[in-house]
Amino acid sequence: MTRLGESVARATTLLSADLSSDATVQELLKETGSRRYLDLTDLPAKEQAELIAARTVEVLPGVDKLAERIEERRAAGKGLHIKLGIDPTATDVHLGHAVPLIILSRFQRLGHDVTLIIGDFTAKIGDPSGRTAERPPLTDEDIAQNLATYREQVRPFFDFEKVSFRQNSEWLAPYTFPELLGLLAQVPASQLLQREDFRNRLAAGSGLTMTELLYPIAQGLDSVALECDVELGGSDQLLNLQMGRKLMELRGQRPQLVVTMPLIEGTDGTGAKMSKSKGNYVGLSAPADDVFGKIMSVPDRLMEPYLKAWTEWTDEEITLVLGRVTDRSLHPMDLKKILAGEVVTALYGLDAAMAARAGFVAQFSKKSFADVGTLPVVDLAEHGAETVTAVLTTVLEFTPSASAARRLAKQNALRLVVEGEGGQETVVLSEAESVRPLDAVLAEKLAGSPGAVYLKAGRKLAHIEGR
Repeated sequence: MTRLGESVARATTLLSADLSSDATVQELLKETGSRRYLDLTDLPAKEQAELIAARTVEVLPGVDKLAERIEERRAAGKGLHIKLGIDPTATDVHLGHAVPLIILSRFQRLGHDVTLIIGDFTAKIGDPSGRTAERPPLTDEDIAQNLATYREQVRPFFDFEKVSFRQNSEWLAPYTFPELLGLLAQVPASQLLQREDFRNRLAAGSGLTMTELLYPIAQGLDSVALECDVELGGSDQLLNLQMGRKLMELRGQRPQLVVTMPLIEGTDGTGAKMSKSKGNYVGLSAPADDVFGKIMSVPDRLMEPYLKAWTEWTDEEITLVLGRVTDRSLHPMDLKKILAGEVVTALYGLDAAMAARAGFVAQFSKKSFADVGTLPVVDLAEHGAETVTAVLTTVLEFTPSASAARRLAKQNALRLVVEGEGGQETVVLSEAESVRPLDAVLAEKLAGSPGAVYLKAGRKLAHIEGR
């Protein structure tokens, strides 16, 4: 039996046990979490290909071709050369960005070599994939800052010490205009305009620049420069990835295989892709309690795609646990707690995951906040003249900055809660109210409302005294 097979056998026993038990869940998270570091080189080529394909949208030209390429490289004493291109476009990274890195980590543990292409050149063009308007280009300073932040935030999911880094300006910057014209003469314009996002923008009368048309060419030249066996990308990147295959053929190279990853739906359940702009994301730099709580808030139907995206569980294990939800031997809430624990374990470790689990149960499984136990306290006599954002940031340290506190208000996650004999009364605070003095907001919003008052910021809670 392979090392993965042994781990699955142990986990299957736990998945059939009482999953509402902290002790069982802790053992399960320890077992499945350890797979992120499990050596998988003992798997046959066919099983390796199937393990990768199980978490992808497509493998082109086929899973069997991937297995053949693995077997061929193994016979030569080598691993596959895998490529992923990164355009460092933002400083905030979320769980959706982690999906391809998790698959790359799996490739690493299967014994293959990974190269990350830092799109310092293409980031100045802007990838138009899935966009309804042209994306603003980035400066060198933007790129350097975003890359440093990106690496730090996704590190829990990926071993950067075992990867090669290349910047595509190495081969794209010296590319001459005659060379480009010669290449473009072999690429039909109709192929570049096949993209649905381009067609939609043109139909709507929106602009489309020549740099955007050339973006797939630039990305394809990355593949030519490295002569990789496999390129990863989101499913919205398919035409870009296929351009890499075409350009490799034009240069007399063996075309790369293409592996496309799913686009992860956001936590709000609307069907929109996870993104910072929509506020439906789980940030990789968020505190453990916030990560746990945000995952606990998602619709039940997202459990299957999220388990596939962020854990090292096998299809058989996922089928088993979802079957227990269907036959009602497992409550969906208990499954969410396990998934939330998986993610927090990856980011912060097992102890942090169990602490976040205990904290969630303590705060959100009680009928009254008074039953929670010891809570942080805000004394109005001392801090009432300070703004709500200042209280959250400097007094309670619930948020790292005033802007982060205002973002909570924008997401309707900043609230006052009054508990009295009649139960709870909740008041949502707007962004404008978040920058007003706390005592003024209380006087306006809770005038005539007796009872204990709490300030709730996301999943965090504090007791306000002195009102």
